[in-house]
This record gives sequence, C-alpha cells and structure tokens, in this order.
Amino acid sequence: MRSNVRYRVGLVGSGSWATALAKILTDNHFRINWWMRKEADIRSMHLRKYNPSYLSSVRFDLKNIILSSNATEVILNSDWVIFCIPSAFIREVLEPLPRQIFGDKSVISAIKGIIPGENILLNEYLLRHFQFPLTSYFTIMGPCHAEEVAAQKLTYITFSGKDYPTARSIAKRFITRYLKTVVNDDIWGAQYGAVLKNIYAIGAGIAHSLGYGDNFLSVYIANCAGEMTAFNDAVNRSENHIYENRNPFAGAYLGDLLVTCYSPYSRNRSFGTMIGKGYTVRAAQMEMNMVAEGYYAARCIHEISQAAGLQVPMAENIYSILYEQLSPFDAFGRIEKMLI
Repeated sequence: MRSNVRYRVGLVGSGSWATALAKILTDNHFRINWWMRKEADIRSMHLRKYNPSYLSSVRFDLKNIILSSNATEVILNSDWVIFCIPSAFIREVLEPLPRQIFGDKSVISAIKGIIPGENILLNEYLLRHFQFPLTSYFTIMGPCHAEEVAAQKLTYITFSGKDYPTARSIAKRFITRYLKTVVNDDIWGAQYGAVLKNIYAIGAGIAHSLGYGDNFLSVYIANCAGEMTAFNDAVNRSENHIYENRNPFAGAYLGDLLVTCYSPYSRNRSFGTMIGKGYTVRAAQMEMNMVAEGYYAARCIHEISQAAGLQVPMAENIYSILYEQLSPFDAFGRIEKMLI
C-alpha cells in the first residue's frame, strides 16, 4: 500500500490497546512518536523490541518509532495525536501541557471513559481547557480487543467525527487485511456507548459469578442496549446534537456491548466476575494488571444521570454494588424484576 511515513502520529499511552494501535500504525508504515510513562519500558523496548508489560508477542521495527516519556515532545512532533490512556489518569498527562500545544493538529480519542471530577468526555475537556475545536476531534470506538488485533483476527472499528469527510479519510489510513473501518459523525453517542457498555459488562461478570446462565444474560444485555440507546437519545436532545450518519445498532454500539459482556478478553467482565465472587473492589483492582474503565464510569454516569434526571436503572444497580456496598445478590434481585 502507499507509504504513510509522511504522517507523523503521536500515540499517548502504553497499555494493551495502545500497543495494538502501534501495531496497526506500523503495519501501515506510519512514523510514530510513542509516549510511554515508564522509562524502564522504553529501555526494554529498545533492547527487546516489544512492550514488556502488554502484548509481548507483538514485535516492533523501531526504525519508524520514536519512544519518549515526554508528552509535550511527542505531541509537538506529531500531526495526529491519539490518546489511549485510562480516563481516570488522562488529566495527569493533560494538565501540565501548554495551552496552545494542539494548534492545528487532529486529536483522535481511543479512550472509552469519562474524565472523573468534571464528568465530561475528552472532546469537552479539550474545548474547556485548550479551546480545541470539535471539528478537529475524532474517536476510535467499537469492538476492538487488543489481543485479537495482536493476533491479526479480523476486527471492525468505528471512527467518529463531526468533520465526516476527514473522519473517513483518517479511517482509510487504518485499514489493514485484519482491520476494517466504519465511519459516522456521532461523537457523543459513540463515546457514551463505549462508556456505558463497560458498566454493563461488569454486571455481566457479576451475573456469571452468581450462577446466571446465557438465557438470563441475553435478556439482561438486551435491556442494557435499550438503556444505552435511551441515554444517548436523551443526551442528544438536551444538547441539540444533529447527525446525518448515525446507526445506534452498528458495531460501535451494540457490537461493542456484546463483545464486552461476553468475551473472556473483557477486563470489565473479568472485574465483575471477581466482584461477584466476593472480592472487594480494591482486591479486584490489585488482582488485575489492567484498568477496568467501567468502575470509574459507574460513578460518572451516576452523577451525570442524577444531575440531568435520566433513568439508567441497570447502570445504577451496578453503581450501588461498587460504591454503596449493595450486595450483588440483592442488586440482581432488583434487576430481575426490571427486565422486559
């Protein structure tokens, strides 16, 4: 395919999904400025040519990769900046940055979470603190387990952007023989869908540990899909968002919900499975090597829905388990009575 080395991409993050994105980008011959938080990981990458902490089976040719622990340097030297950090930690990276650092760059978010404390999406945070325009903001969402991307198993991801032609142009640059892309202009829906499905996946893991079977889970997930759609519709009405290219039952929404609730690769389902077995939140977090975004999202969605008067009973029960010590057994007794 045509070389992409003239496009400089900044990749901010060093977890499993960031590593999978780096694989996609290097497979498509991009030049990458890759931010990693730990200097030890950078040294190991130079020595061994793989990420020592995540997806160690993926080997990298470092001739088109510049590794750095300096976020400012990475961003300034890039045309596109991809953020792939757990939402709970994004402010640690963004707050020290110069206010004009993004200039005329494009920002691409691969963050499936809400920024705690402010309860806003990344595009809203960038507008509030950096005056960054929505027209230069894009998202990567959809069913995209990093382990399957690393194994080159066929994956479909969705790019969203209010500038639909540019979103489509960016998406084309990510296509490989194992990765296909879909494009829409539903920035809020795609992001909130990705946030909510992580909460519901925690519930799916809890239900599995409590002994519920696939028959129950199928009805639970169907109700979660309805709740997700109603939440997004309410947000769109309240903010007067208008879309020309939106399909709430496409891969970025329903597909992402299904795979996150059912897949053994799902960290949120795994987290929920431990909670259902009686682990405390802290013990489950210590057991896992990756962040379960749904834990942080549960509080954010609770606070957003309370402030806006929105009804999200599935998400509320998962919140009560995680933050109010409601027993999983009692919470799912309530959920049983809600399902239709």
